[in-house]
Amino acid sequence: MELQDYLHASVQKVDHALDQFLPKASAKSATIHKAMRYSLFAGGKRLRPALALAAAELCGGLAEDALPAACAVECIHTYSLIHDDLPCMDDDDLRRGRPTSHKVFGEGIAVLTGDALLTIAFEILAQAQATPRHGMAALIRELASASGSRWLIAGQVLDLEGEGKPVTKAALKFIHESKTAALLTCALRLGAMSANATPAKLQALTHFGHSLGLAFQVIDDILDVTQTTEKLGKTAGKDAAVTKATYPALFGLPRAREIAAELTKEAQGALAPFGKKASLMRALTGSLLAREY
Repeated sequence: MELQDYLHASVQKVDHALDQFLPKASAKSATIHKAMRYSLFAGGKRLRPALALAAAELCGGLAEDALPAACAVECIHTYSLIHDDLPCMDDDDLRRGRPTSHKVFGEGIAVLTGDALLTIAFEILAQAQATPRHGMAALIRELASASGSRWLIAGQVLDLEGEGKPVTKAALKFIHESKTAALLTCALRLGAMSANATPAKLQALTHFGHSLGLAFQVIDDILDVTQTTEKLGKTAGKDAAVTKATYPALFGLPRAREIAAELTKEAQGALAPFGKKASLMRALTGSLLAREY
């Protein structure tokens, strides 16, 4: 299947599943459920869910079996964006081409919306089917670890603390590993676990996800200084405006592009154990390097 066709089909599957998993917009309290759906169905790329579904198929399973995991990860990702955009964090008014949650619903509801999406992620994941190698406790632990104080939240804390201060290469790498690569790797691992993946396959996908996640964030940093707000769907140039630690700021734009290419090549190499079966995953990896938003 062509990459774009696959991604389109994945988005449709995930959106339909999310619509079923989430309370209807009219359910009490209607305000919070409208706000949850506003951000969740704002037209995101659904990269992480697509990777979860692709990982399941790569490990010999069915995409449908990975849908609870895929949707749970997308809820976590969306909650993190809502909180990132708050005035007390990155203070952004635009996300995915439209006003951020707090601009539409107010700061209090935006905080609660993020809380609700974080919570429902585990309710959704609890509907996944355990496999002989990977029980429910392992699935829950996987998502909790990636989104907790050692990874996703740790990355945001260090990102905030690093604004306007000199940041080392090692510190910058850890921020990206935590904020981006950890949850992306989690999506791959959960998808693979839904297919009862072997330890060797899980390890290969973990290596792949780590490199891909770093490459994705480096490219995000590059796009922030090379693209327009209209193209990105979020405020361009925001990182530089608050002197945030980024790869272009630390290494310069040409070297940042080289690093992104090196990481992408490393990610491609991690798929070697899967042979020709990983052609779709390789195509997806290449498309991320060439993306413009």
